[in-house]
Amino acid sequence: MEVIPLENFPLVEPGDDLCQLIGDALQANNLSLQVGDVLVLAQKIVSKAEARYVRLADVTAGPEAIELAQRADKDPRQVELILRESREVLRVRPGVIIVQHRLGYVHANAGIDKSNIPFDESDPQVLLLPEDPDASAGALRESLAHRFGVPPMIII
Repeated sequence: MEVIPLENFPLVEPGDDLCQLIGDALQANNLSLQVGDVLVLAQKIVSKAEARYVRLADVTAGPEAIELAQRADKDPRQVELILRESREVLRVRPGVIIVQHRLGYVHANAGIDKSNIPFDESDPQVLLLPEDPDASAGALRESLAHRFGVPPMIII
């Protein structure tokens, strides 16, 4: 097995075509797709391309979120999003809420993140996980296969 990072991959913005960005990066790195290749993508770039941003100003926290936010020492609006994205709250402690995400994953804060995204203190936003990562991976695989003639495996 050989792991090859794509050097100088650009920052991803909402609406970006990941097939185009990946294809351009492969060419810039003098690489091509081969049968059996597996592309591993950070969830964050898929979420960014799919514009999974939510402005906290657009979220109204309910009573459950307000109570949970006090226990977790978190913004109640972010906790409301955590609850919306989750099947079940498993554990709470200051700074973190462990949940079973609606997609079945168990992780902190339903994968909701505010690091490495545009941040404006007066209008904060967060980034959610992709709506349907399997569909995202399938669409990207199909696009790359059309462009390069080789359908790579995709892991998000």
